[in-house]
Amino acid sequence: MPEGFYYINDFNPNSSFHLSLGINYPNYSDRMLSDQKKPGGDIYIHGSCLTIGCIPLTDEYISEVYVMAVHAKNLGQDFIPVHVFPVRFNNARSMDYLGSVSLTDNDAQKFWLNLKNAYDYFEKTRKMPVVMVNSQGKYVYTAPMREPAVAHIPTTRTQTTN
Repeated sequence: MPEGFYYINDFNPNSSFHLSLGINYPNYSDRMLSDQKKPGGDIYIHGSCLTIGCIPLTDEYISEVYVMAVHAKNLGQDFIPVHVFPVRFNNARSMDYLGSVSLTDNDAQKFWLNLKNAYDYFEKTRKMPVVMVNSQGKYVYTAPMREPAVAHIPTTRTQTTN
């Protein structure tokens, strides 16, 4: 299963798995960091709640996600981001599991810690980070542009006496 930052690039209402949404795997980072000859492909978020390599949801959940994605696309949103993390980084048991898996794989540990930066940013701010990929295939983040501050103009009341 992929881990990283993707976007929806295919809508399949006639999927063998109820409904499916394709993601742009392999992305630039995946092509740099994975098997150069066979990086994989055809990764979908789909229903039927079973898979080997894709992102499975129940039919009820894929229906909800699919409708929201189609609605966003119909309203002009061409880039619908999909962030895929190996675990919920704010869950201690998940972090323990990840630590045990990456004990012997230093590259995986570095990759996951890098993903955790974006996860933590979103959890703290509820804003999507801007994600880029550097020339080594590593994700690099920048905070989104801040909205301009609106100056507060104090109001004064004139006191009248009757």
